[in-house]
Amino acid sequence: MIPELISASGPDVTAVAIPAWLDASAVAVGSVSGILVATERKLDLVGFIVLAMLGGLGGGLIRDLIIQHNDVYMVNSPYAIPMTVLVGCGGFLFPSLLTRFPHLIEWVDIISVGLFVAAGSDKAIVYRMNPWAVVLMGTVTGVGGGMLRDIFLGNTPRIFQRSNFYAICAVAGAITFYMLIIHANVTGEWATAISVAVVILMRRLSLHFNILSPANVDLAPVVTKKVRVIYHLAQEDGKENSRRILRKFEGRGGYQITYVEQPSPDNTHHKSSATDAPRTRVIDRIEIEDNDSPEVPGGISSQDISGKPQE
Repeated sequence: MIPELISASGPDVTAVAIPAWLDASAVAVGSVSGILVATERKLDLVGFIVLAMLGGLGGGLIRDLIIQHNDVYMVNSPYAIPMTVLVGCGGFLFPSLLTRFPHLIEWVDIISVGLFVAAGSDKAIVYRMNPWAVVLMGTVTGVGGGMLRDIFLGNTPRIFQRSNFYAICAVAGAITFYMLIIHANVTGEWATAISVAVVILMRRLSLHFNILSPANVDLAPVVTKKVRVIYHLAQEDGKENSRRILRKFEGRGGYQITYVEQPSPDNTHHKSSATDAPRTRVIDRIEIEDNDSPEVPGGISSQDISGKPQE
């Protein structure tokens, strides 16, 4: 059952909206992740600004285009675009401040994912979307900026590559945020802090223990083998049932059962001897001859039955 908070239609901006400063923090941290990549690639000023805007506003832009409530954050917010431009210019002018910390990009990236997940999930709840949409919007907001950044740089987005948990962390964070807000009645600030902690913890654990996202698994050979085994078992069971029915009529009421053999491949070029192990015979068909009436009771007539009864 969908909670009352998200069962109706229309926005309710006072429901659970997280503070504006958390939105601004997400944009700022996301912009820093963009300029860190620009520093590694040694881009020009335009590259720094564009990557800062993609990292800080890309995920929210995708989310708002999907929601379609004429509420595009980067357009309506008076500080979103100027903030990303300033961060991009700062990264271009002071790149040495960023290169002093070799692991900074990893930490900034995953923290921005956690903040964006909370912001995206929060906006979906504000607009009373269903639980699946809340998780989707949180995940898209969390990884959308990085995805656009990778596409603009000509790389395969990280979320599509087999690596340590990234998009999976965003999904877990979105689910956590939804459960805390809807079912635990936690405030937006605490829900944001906990969901960000979940995202960071999952990411760090996957890096520490080198846990990778699963690659594709081809189950076709396994499934087809199982199907073939089941088919042959059913076929053999049907042959045995046919033999059982025929044996009932053998020697009764003038019915004569004749086993017509077909040469076995093993017996074609092999002479039997006393030391040979017992051999099987391949029965090509079983003929039922009715000496009394032209029709066999029960509808049983001459039929082909393949099998390997022991002599």
